Amino acid sequence: MSPFIERIIGAAQLEVEVFKEVKADATATGQAMTVVLLSSLAEGIGALTLGGFRPLVKGAVIALIGWFVWAFIVYLIGTRLLPEPETGSDIAQLLRTTGFSAAPGMLRVLGLVPFLRVWIAIAVTIWMFLAMLIAVRQALDYNSFERAVGVCLIGWVAHIVIMRMLGG
Repeated sequence: MSPFIERIIGAAQLEVEVFKEVKADATATGQAMTVVLLSSLAEGIGALTLGGFRPLVKGAVIALIGWFVWAFIVYLIGTRLLPEPETGSDIAQLLRTTGFSAAPGMLRVLGLVPFLRVWIAIAVTIWMFLAMLIAVRQALDYNSFERAVGVCLIGWVAHIVIMRMLGG
């Protein structure tokens, strides 16, 4: 199995070591972007019965923009508003770790099964949020899990507002 696939599986299994590895690997930004694209395409495929191919393409573009916006917001909140003394990160590290936190989103392709659509959406959203907490904690060198929760919740609200303003 390729190291990239192993990283995807490890991130989906919420393995902290994978997020540490991705944070440290400056060459993994493209891989993280691929994970975000695969996750958004899976969501689009899962929603094909709701609107055809147009949402598939739009969803992929919005997912990439949203990923950049999310990472930037979390970076600002995590390094400027709520840093810990050990916090040391850059935006690229957040892009890599948060990109891999989208790995569980690939299961949204199962939304093609009508009676599973809502349950898959709920389960995968919770799973991705848990992965995001690990990603943010690792990228920002937080000792406190609670601080990562706070940064993610504040960032999530800000992200939604900004994406709505951008039409996403």
